[in-house]
Amino acid sequence: MSVRPIFLISALAAAAAACAPTPPVGGYGAPAAAVFKAEDFAWSQRAGPAAIDGRVDYRRDGRAYACTGSAGLTPDTPYTRQRFAALYGSTDRAAVPEAVVRARNVPDPNADYRAYVRSERCENGRFRFSDLPDGGWFVIVPVSTDGDRVVLMRFVQTRGGRVTNVVM
Repeated sequence: MSVRPIFLISALAAAAAACAPTPPVGGYGAPAAAVFKAEDFAWSQRAGPAAIDGRVDYRRDGRAYACTGSAGLTPDTPYTRQRFAALYGSTDRAAVPEAVVRARNVPDPNADYRAYVRSERCENGRFRFSDLPDGGWFVIVPVSTDGDRVVLMRFVQTRGGRVTNVVM
């Protein structure tokens, strides 16, 4: 066998290896679960000049939904981002039946981040969160019509101490 065929085979093998997918850093599989860390929430505890004015205007199949109870505001952290992705299938916006949200599993379900969640009553389809620092927030509003309950989620960014208007 001459050198030329060996070189050609080696070159083809190297080219094929270069096209093969490479595993992500840390190997294959799902990303590591984000863990609850109180220090990730510290920024959200500061008072600030920003606010979120919300209005519920959710309709499906020709039916208008009304807010039922309170609107919740959760700070954006690695833990809450992963949690909301699992619960709502998105970290941007979602409208998911309440029963589906309750049935989904999340990593570290016992982590207690409730001390960092703000709550405001939703009256006449409106709510307001005041005295917020700039940052990312998840707004959660339960709505219903004729016994059909849905949870609305929307990511909101507060910036420059301004009022951010959001329609759910």
